[in-house]
Formats: sequence, structure tokens, C-alpha cells
Amino acid sequence: MPYENVSLDRLTAMKEQIAEKIYQKVSSLSVNAWVTNEPVSFENRKSGSHISVVPGDKWGGLWDCAWFHFEGLVPRGLGDQKVVLIIDINGELCLVDKNGTPVQGLTNVNSEFDYELGKPGKRIVDLSDITADNGGIDLWADAGCNDLFGHFRSGTLKEADVAVCNEEVRNLYYDVEVLLDFAEQLDEQSVRRAKILQALYDVSLLLVNWNDLTIKEARTRLFIPLDKKNGDAELTISAIGHAHIDLAWLWPIRETIRKGARTFATALRNMEKYPDYIFGASQPQLYQWIKDHYPSLYTQIKERIEEGRWEVQGAMWVEPDANISGGEALVRQILYGKQFFQSEFGKEMKVLWVPDIFGYTASLPQILQKSGVDYVMTQKLSWSTYNDHPHHTFLWEGIDGSKVLTHLPPEDTYNGPAAPRSIIKIEKEYKDKNVSNQALMLFGIGDGGGGPGEEHLERLQRERNLLGLSPVVQEPSINFFEKLNHLRDKYKTWRGELYLEKHQGTLTTQARNKKYNRQLEKALRELEFAASLLSIYQGADYPKKEIDDIWKEVLLYQFHDILPGSSISRVYEECLERYAEILDRVNVLIKKSYENLAKNSAQSGLFIFNSLPWERKEWIKYHDEWQCVTIPSMGYAIVDNEHNAAPQITTALVAKDHILENDILRLTFNVEGAIQSIYDKENDRECLTGPANSLSIYHDSGDAWDFPTNYHETKATVPKIISLEMVQEGPYVMAVTYYEVGLSNIKQTVRMTLGSRKVDFQTSVDWREKEKMLRSSFPVNVYSENVNCEIQFGYIKRQTHRNTQWDFAKDEISAHHWIDLSEPNYGVALLNDSKYGHRVHDNVLDLNLLRSPNHPDPLADQAVHEFTYSLYPHPGDFVQADVYKEGYELNVPTRHLEIDGQNHSLVNAQSFIQLNGKGVMLEAVKQAEDGKGFIIRLYETAGTHTSSCVVFDFEIQTAFETDLMEKEIRTINHSESRLFVKFQPFEIKTIKVQVLPKE
Repeated sequence: MPYENVSLDRLTAMKEQIAEKIYQKVSSLSVNAWVTNEPVSFENRKSGSHISVVPGDKWGGLWDCAWFHFEGLVPRGLGDQKVVLIIDINGELCLVDKNGTPVQGLTNVNSEFDYELGKPGKRIVDLSDITADNGGIDLWADAGCNDLFGHFRSGTLKEADVAVCNEEVRNLYYDVEVLLDFAEQLDEQSVRRAKILQALYDVSLLLVNWNDLTIKEARTRLFIPLDKKNGDAELTISAIGHAHIDLAWLWPIRETIRKGARTFATALRNMEKYPDYIFGASQPQLYQWIKDHYPSLYTQIKERIEEGRWEVQGAMWVEPDANISGGEALVRQILYGKQFFQSEFGKEMKVLWVPDIFGYTASLPQILQKSGVDYVMTQKLSWSTYNDHPHHTFLWEGIDGSKVLTHLPPEDTYNGPAAPRSIIKIEKEYKDKNVSNQALMLFGIGDGGGGPGEEHLERLQRERNLLGLSPVVQEPSINFFEKLNHLRDKYKTWRGELYLEKHQGTLTTQARNKKYNRQLEKALRELEFAASLLSIYQGADYPKKEIDDIWKEVLLYQFHDILPGSSISRVYEECLERYAEILDRVNVLIKKSYENLAKNSAQSGLFIFNSLPWERKEWIKYHDEWQCVTIPSMGYAIVDNEHNAAPQITTALVAKDHILENDILRLTFNVEGAIQSIYDKENDRECLTGPANSLSIYHDSGDAWDFPTNYHETKATVPKIISLEMVQEGPYVMAVTYYEVGLSNIKQTVRMTLGSRKVDFQTSVDWREKEKMLRSSFPVNVYSENVNCEIQFGYIKRQTHRNTQWDFAKDEISAHHWIDLSEPNYGVALLNDSKYGHRVHDNVLDLNLLRSPNHPDPLADQAVHEFTYSLYPHPGDFVQADVYKEGYELNVPTRHLEIDGQNHSLVNAQSFIQLNGKGVMLEAVKQAEDGKGFIIRLYETAGTHTSSCVVFDFEIQTAFETDLMEKEIRTINHSESRLFVKFQPFEIKTIKVQVLPKE
């Protein structure tokens, strides 16, 4: 038959017929199980409810666990045939040895995995890997009643059999599969396709008679097209086995620990069978779990890492969300991540490995460069909705000018099947193949874990140098990046953030999680500062281990499916409980540090501590008298009635007739509770162009990741106002409003303070809506084509218009403490204490407050929420107005402690550290990692060249600039108690100082 008439359907059917003949079942296993609600140890494997099951019997419900015991005999008379077990419990399973150490992971074939990438199931157990005494099979396995993606698949046993494997048939299957997949990718007129299809057709005729001779002849015929080699290659593909494992997502954190064991045990077994196999896995947190729970397995992993067959990947503790995590948190992700891989395996990590995060802050290149991380690997940008990122290989430039070499695997997946179609797609889609001769391919089953199976490795054996395909080399990814770097000067540069045009809902979903994260980031900053002072002034031990442990748990919850809000209910039930506990613990430690610092150094009174590096003014009611207290930079002030005169509360405050007024601003409310006018009396300027803070509820039929992009074109529901009361209390004037909407209640206190131009919106929401989104917006009387958005260690400008598809795609944008619209002489900022999702179109500042999608957590955000956002009209632009300081003050409140001091001096205030110079923030004070001195981390906030002087209340012995990993670079100009530091725009400076103890 001419090759053009060969039916691909016929050849596919032949392939499936061959697959059915690989394994022949010869006997059944007896199966017993001990079922529990939560995992139990191997030693306690019989502590659950005992059942005996046969295929078809139900053994558990979703998230149930069980220890399975498989027993049987290998029938006599099988000779030297290869004996295997076929096991599928319709869940996930980890076989263990007689000591309980994981040996191999098995997963059910029935799964949510994308079948275009291959079949996910692992059900075959090679008996040569398992102890079988005198033909007896006695095997234990730890089970989870869920599939790879956490879904319930009936909880019934499907298969448990002894079978023989015909190796020749198995090899024939992969011969056929690779050639057929290859042919389907080739041009229909190509000679190579014609030859392959003819060979496959000839084999199909031959296999009409099925016996050992025809099987052998079939393999001989297919050897001819499989053995054809390439000449000089224009493109070489580096392939590495991978198992991207989400540390929580559609399953709880506890299940991830077992997913890691199953995946890693399988990788070890496959390494024994395939000498070329190189496997890699990221995230030190996952390795730490394996070390803690499966020490023997961990020892085997360390051996393969030392051998060079197992690559530890990624420079961060977990693969975190990079939009929401704070700047210092991203530094700690790398600090702890690199420390772990260096101390455990002696590996210096050079690659940021983040295949699946939802956007990439423009601050990252500098953080990476100053951490000794030279390369970035990701692929998520391929998910963008409207625009294709123009490069797969490029230099990514951050807000400060730092550049890192970045590669997006052109197959656009980290779950590649390693099939010919993978290679062909890389060849076709690689956007930088004109200048690069290297591309990366990640193969295996990820997200839910499992990693590569035999099918991936069998394909690769046949594809190493197959005529018509780019050659494939299995090697560590660092080898690939080092080769890629040789042509660094040829690659284009992308400047600014890498914005993912998808998943913008994750900036808002699970608001309580996001608030706890913000609070803990700030609280840990203050704890480290307070503990450092206590160590310097009193010689107290710095609680490094406890701080490290807390940081690592916070970093775990910054994983890209936890902090963004895209996990199941149980994940949030568990981490919200832990958040509350660790925040309480951090606050206790801060209080104790401040108490010990103050008791022996000053008089009695109400101590107000300020951890920010500038002087703050705050109204305090002490002994029934209002006082305006000035708290010095990174220090404290004492309030007592002897040394603090009560100032006069002026008559400039008004709270009546729908009007709030202080000495700077006048607010007018309409009958619906919205603000009709904000008049700046000092600058004779109206701040609004229409009603502001109109709380709006939109229908939101999306999921945790995405909401409808056209939501703002639909009619919003406005909550019904129940009451509006104008109140004055000391230096404050307030409008207290109660609203109802659906099943939800909202209380909002709009508050103004004497002497302040900030308007606070203190909000309490009992939110019980489903598929709804709550937003607030402010149409401000400012014209600018750009909105300024605070990000980690700086800010970026984004367009306020929708001129292009790129502008349109950035409709929802991320920011941290503030966004701001400014003209050269006036602007308005919108601040927040726990929100990240914003929209700015033309002159409207809009903040996304809550979302309640149904999936994957049907209870998302249906709870009581407390948060504050603020409007800050200001003369000058946002730099001249020091908007960043207002953002920090909203997020870092002062701390008040009533202390009975022992030294009754007349010192009413003390500054421990002062920062002289405009536009510089002191982000961290902590003990150095080596215990020798302290780390001071600063950054330039305005995007300009500047200098600053850091003034200490203690004497400095030495001062060195370091990188973010605290490696010394150069000495810093300093005097006894001053550091002199120069900054490039947005530059992060890390300085290590050794100090003389205070007497």
C-alpha cells in the first residue's frame, strides 16, 4: 500500500493492541487495609480500621489514609520471565520496604492530568525492586484516597495482580509510539514521514500473526528508521526530569509530604534502571520534610545528589508568589533556600526556579543579582491571555538596572511528555532560535507530583539523536544555563515587571490570609529590630533559631497556591489557625524585648515605640487627657502627666450635617454614604471629580484565580445605608456608617485627625456573599498618564489608559502599601493595610477589597474582615510628599507599653537609630547570619541618586557592605556612630556592622 494511504487510526490501533499484550496477569494478590483519617507511621500501620478488599470494593473517602498490605505468591513455571505487580487503588500509594522506607510511588490512571501530555498513572511494580522470599510477596504501602490533583475517584480498589512482562513487546510498544508520534508531527510531503509510516504499516501487516518471531522481526524493521542519526545540530535540547510539586493546592500540606516521598522514591528507582536519567526537584521546604519524615529516603537522595544524577533546583525556600510577598520576605526566601542547599548538599544555587508563579515583580532582578543568583527559569508567561511574551531567552532588567538571564522553556510546560511532539514544538515555537542554539525541556508529571515514569525515559532513549529531531541531552539545568550564557550578548532585554495576563483574582482572594501575611512581615521586622537592640544594649541572647523557624513557616505560606488564595478550604483553615498563633508569639516576643529594653533605662510611664526610621507624631489619650506625642526615629517616647502638656483641641474640627472637617480638609457626604467632595483648604483644591468610596458589589462568576474581565461594565450593587452618624472624639472626627447587602453587614468609620491630611476608612465586614466582589473607587481630580505603584523595594509606573492590548491586559494591577496619581504639584495616594489588587483607569483609583468565588474553596472570604484603607491628598508629587512614609505608618503602628521603670531620669525620648537624608528606607535590622555583628538593610525609594547618613546611639567598630547573602564586599565609610551611604536609583544596600557593647 502506498504510504499516503496508510491510516493513522490503523497504526494507533496497532499501538494500543501492542500495549494490551505487554502484561499478562497470572494471579491475584490478597489485599488488606487499615484505614485512618490522617496519616500514621509505619510502626502504627495497623492502628486504623481493618478491612479486606478485592477489586471493586470501596476502601475510603476523600482524604482518608490507609496502610495496605499486599500478599501473594509468584506462580511456579514462569522461568526467567520478568514478574511485575499491577496495583491501582484509585488513589495515591507509596510502597515501602521492611523498615518503612519509601521504595516507589504509584498513582491512579484515572486523574485530572492533561492527557495531551501523556497518561499520568504509575501502576507497575518491578518485583526485582521488591523483596520476594521464596516466591512470596509481602508488601506494605501507604495510601491516600485522592488522585494527583486531590479529587475523589470513588475510593475503590481497581487492580492488585501478579503479572509477567514481555520485555520485547514492551520495547516494541515504545518503538512504535515514538515513531508514530514523530510521523504525526512531520510535514505530510516529507520523505522522512513516508519512510516511517511505511515501516509502521509493514509492521502492522507482520503483527497479524502474533508470536515471538514476528515481534522480533517487527523490532528489526523499526530499528532502521530509529537508527537514523542527525548531522551537525542547529539546536540542542537539554532535558531534565522534573516533578513540580505544589506544597498545597487541591490537597492539604500534610498530603504534600507524602507526595514528595512517593515522587522521590520513584525517581530513585528509575535512576537504577536508566543510567542517563537526570532528575531535579526544587524547594528546600520539601527536602526538609523528607529529611524529617523519611530519613532513610533522604540519605538515598543525598547519595544521588553527590553523584550528580539528582539536581537540587531553585534558590528559594519555596516557589513563592512574587506579587504579594514583601521585599524582605523574598530576600529571606533566597537566604534560607541557599543556606539549606549549601549546608545539606554543598550546592551553591545559581538559578531561580519558579515555573508556576503568577507574575514577577520588577524588583526581583536586583534581589537575585545581589544574592548570587544569575539565572531565572519559568514558563507561566505562556498562559497570558492577550499577548505573547516576545522571547523565550532574554535578559530581564529590573527597576534598578540589574539584569538576569531568563529562559522560558519553549514547550510552555513543566509537565512535558518527552515525546517527539515535545521536541518538534520546541523547534517550532522557540522565539529566540535565531540567536540561541540551546533550549530546555522539563519532562514528567508535576503539580500533584509523581515525576517522570518509564514512558518518558523510554522515549528519550530513542530520541537522543534521531534523524529529523533536534538532539536531546539529559543533563542538569545548570549545565544548560551555563551554555546559554555563552551567547548572553546576543539576547534582547525586557525591562520592568513580567506581568502575567491571567490570575489577577489572586491579588484579592482569601483576604484574611493576605492580612496575616502583611502583619507578620511587619511584626518580624520589628521583632528583629527590638531583639537586636536588646542584644546590643543588654547583651541578651538574640533568639535566632526561633525567628528563623517563624520566618520559614511564613515563607511556606507564601507558596504560590497558598498566599494567592487558590487552595482548598482545608489549607486556609489550617494556615489561618497557625497564622494567629505565630503572630501572637511574635507580638509577645516584641513586647518582652521592649519591656526589657525600657525597664532598666528610663522612668515610668506609657512607652510608645516607633520602629520606623523617621520621627512620628501621634495623638494619645493618657489618664483621660489627649496629648500629641512626638516619637523619635527608631526609638521611644514616654507619656506621663508630669512632662507632657495637654495641647488644646482646636475648633477646626467639625462633625455634623454630613460634613467632616479638620484644619486641612473638608469632606462632604451624600445620603448614600459616599463622599461627594474632599476639599483641600490649604491648597484651595477639590480632590474629587465625582462621588468617592462608593462601595460597589459586582457579580463575580470566576474562580480563585480569575474574575470576569468585563465586570466593571455590568451594573454594580450598592449596599443599603442603614445609618450615618457624625462623631467627634478628641482630635478625631468620624463618620460612622452601617450598610447591609444581601446576607452581609458593613461598618465603616471614615476618620480624620487634627493636623493630618490623611482620610482613613476603617472597615469591618461580615461578608456572606457568594460569587461577589466588593470594591471601592475614588475619581480624583488629578490628570496623569501613569499611576505610581509601590512594589518591593521601590515602585513602578503603569499606564492609566488602554491605548494598546498590552495596556488593556493590565487592567488589574498589584501594589503593596500604596498607589498614587500625581501631577508635578499635586497628587492623591490610596493607601491600604492588607490589600494588593488595584485598578486605575484614567483618573479613578480603585481597590479590590473582597472576593467570594466558589472554587476551589466555596467558603472563600465568607467571614468577618477588618481592614483599613486611606486616601492621602498631598501637595507636590508622590516623591516630594514622601508617600512611602504614609504607607509604612499605616502598616507599622507604634507599640504602647505601660512600664514601671527603675531609672527615674528625665529622659522622655530616645532614638536608637536615625536616618538622615531624603527618600531612603531602613527595611531591616537583624543579627548577622554568622552571629558576628548586625545587618542593616536600606533601599532608595524614589528612583534617584542620593546619599544618607545612618546615625546610631551606639559605637561602631567595623562596617562592611555585603550582598544579600551577607558576604562582605567592601568597607563602608563610617565614624564612631555614623555610616555614610550612597545610593543608585532603587538600590538595596546591606551593611554589616560590629558594635561596641553599651555600658
